[in-house]
Amino acid sequence: AAAGGDALRALLRAANTLLQQHRYRAALAVLKGFRNGAVYGAKIRAPHALVMTFLFKSGSLREKLKSIAQATYTHSRNLAYFVFTYKGLMALQSQLQGKKIPFHSFFAACIGGWLVFGENNPINSQIIMYLLSRILFGLSRLAVEKGYVPQPKQDPFPLVAALIWGTVLWLFEYHRQTLQPSLQSSMTYLYDDSNVWHDLSDFLIYNKRTESK
Repeated sequence: AAAGGDALRALLRAANTLLQQHRYRAALAVLKGFRNGAVYGAKIRAPHALVMTFLFKSGSLREKLKSIAQATYTHSRNLAYFVFTYKGLMALQSQLQGKKIPFHSFFAACIGGWLVFGENNPINSQIIMYLLSRILFGLSRLAVEKGYVPQPKQDPFPLVAALIWGTVLWLFEYHRQTLQPSLQSSMTYLYDDSNVWHDLSDFLIYNKRTESK
């Protein structure tokens, strides 16, 4: 037992020594990026999938748990693969050109996005839409910072909020099929299901009656 403990401590010392080697830093950063992508993807997706599944999906408990596990695994895997691909390509480009330039980031992320997130499925769609909204805000701020767009005299956020909500509710009411399924489910619960009730039980306590009376 003592020999086994000594061997383990020696292995840990060797691993820690390796991690301090500057020449391996780029490769090790790629590996840690893979690890962080997997962990972060699981942290983000698991609670979201849990809530959405139990709120809006039917089926047995086993089926719901399987759906949650599958969504969590897919998100975690894809994010890990993307970070690994992105950081690997960034390191490769920097080594080939001897320095890091802005185009490297765009090119590496484009390749990673094509390879990892190119499949049109619910998980990837949610991630892309999440990023798209933040890109639009970021580009708007960048345009002001660079002077391409004059600095607004008043905070434009109230106008943006009004236009966003006006547009999404118009789409929901008249072109519902264009919206993402989870958004349709949320809005159906909020705006359609609230128009239907039979008695106090499904007016205040439940959204829908489980059995007819």
